[in-house]
Amino acid sequence: MSTTILDFRGRDLALLPPAELQALPTSQLLNVLCGPHLPGEVRGACIRDTRGHFLRTKPIYFNELKRALLAHGTPFSIAFEERPALPFTTNPNIEPRPYQEEALAKWREAHEAGVVVLPTGAGKTLVAALAIHALGLWTLAVVPTLDLLAQWRVALASALSLDPAQIGVFGGGAKELEPITIMTYDSAALYPRELRRFGLLVFDECHHLPASTYRQIAESAFTPLRLGLSATPERADMAHADLAFLIGPEVYRRSPAELTGDRYLAQYREERISIALSPEDEAHYTEQRKIYRNFLQRRRILISSPEEFQRKVVYASARDPEARAALLAWRESRNIAMNAPLKYAEIERLLRQHAADQVILFSEYNLVVDEISRRFCLPSITYKTPTEERRAILARFRSGQYTKLVSGRVLNEGVDVPDCRVAIIVSGNSTRREYIQRLGRVLRPKEGEALLYELITGGTTEENVAKRRRS
Repeated sequence: MSTTILDFRGRDLALLPPAELQALPTSQLLNVLCGPHLPGEVRGACIRDTRGHFLRTKPIYFNELKRALLAHGTPFSIAFEERPALPFTTNPNIEPRPYQEEALAKWREAHEAGVVVLPTGAGKTLVAALAIHALGLWTLAVVPTLDLLAQWRVALASALSLDPAQIGVFGGGAKELEPITIMTYDSAALYPRELRRFGLLVFDECHHLPASTYRQIAESAFTPLRLGLSATPERADMAHADLAFLIGPEVYRRSPAELTGDRYLAQYREERISIALSPEDEAHYTEQRKIYRNFLQRRRILISSPEEFQRKVVYASARDPEARAALLAWRESRNIAMNAPLKYAEIERLLRQHAADQVILFSEYNLVVDEISRRFCLPSITYKTPTEERRAILARFRSGQYTKLVSGRVLNEGVDVPDCRVAIIVSGNSTRREYIQRLGRVLRPKEGEALLYELITGGTTEENVAKRRRS
């Protein structure tokens, strides 16, 4: 039999059979080339090109196709570089911690494909640098924000003893493709053909990858060598289960408590402070909750997940006046609970108590961020803050020129937030990811104890929200 060729055609991986086999029907062709060795999912994903001479499939199935051809003894060649080597040497100049070495070893045991879970501040970027050095291949690191392009470039250059100019950045207008490149998720989704240049893929904050807009990044790359990094890979929609297909299985996990116990992260204490509602707010809160609960009871609706709430209440509110009234009542009660006026008095007390400490305050609502900033004359960062202003504020906080900072979700991830000793959660959602990310802002190693305060309005649903994010 003549040689079969694996190559690219457009965005797809192409299986080009010998001329004498091209007329065979697709199923028969796959039987001749791969026998019983090709998984059913991959077999079903191989489709005939409109011109009929070859088969197309997603590049992510490259390794399965290659294994099946080998197992069946089919002669084949690969028309592209499988393992493109770096044109320069790397030299790690940072001593890895034992858990970072363990993470790398577990990843290598899993055939260099899998997810490493480490807390914020535990040095996930160094694990990536160690993987790049170990394999010595062209590497693409995919990151969620523009801020992280520069941060990863500096971090990898420092860790691997490289000139930052040797590392390309792709995103936000820049289109530098180098043997080691940092690219945003958005750019990787827009330019999938560029993924074929690389022999190793690193996905920072990999819990983003299963999203419908981003999973095509993993599916458009041929290399099976993949490293996922996250502090909290779990997703509310349970799509994190897809990470095993898109990257590989979870190969290593350490919790904040474990690394704190080993003194790799700061010792910390969590303090939950109960906030009371005024009689007027309590009555209004009770009224709004009653409207919402009565709606659920009348319609016999059970809510067991955010997706069910979205489908049964939010979507229904667009066409159902009662559902809309219930949704507005839910929002009003949530607003009362999360933004109780007495929280401001407690914030003032904590700011006085920690006048000499670096403190970050977080709120779920940007209106509350603005109000805290106005009341206490604190610098603030929200999604509306211009990039240069945000960088200036963070630089001043890092240098100690600012000792207090208030923000919303924008600093949850994807931004190198300076270390501090105290974090105050004025309000937050129920996701454990957000909780771990905010806790991570005080966990970098330091002398003394770090503190995380949660302001929780007693007798309201905020108590359950706080429990869920810590579970």
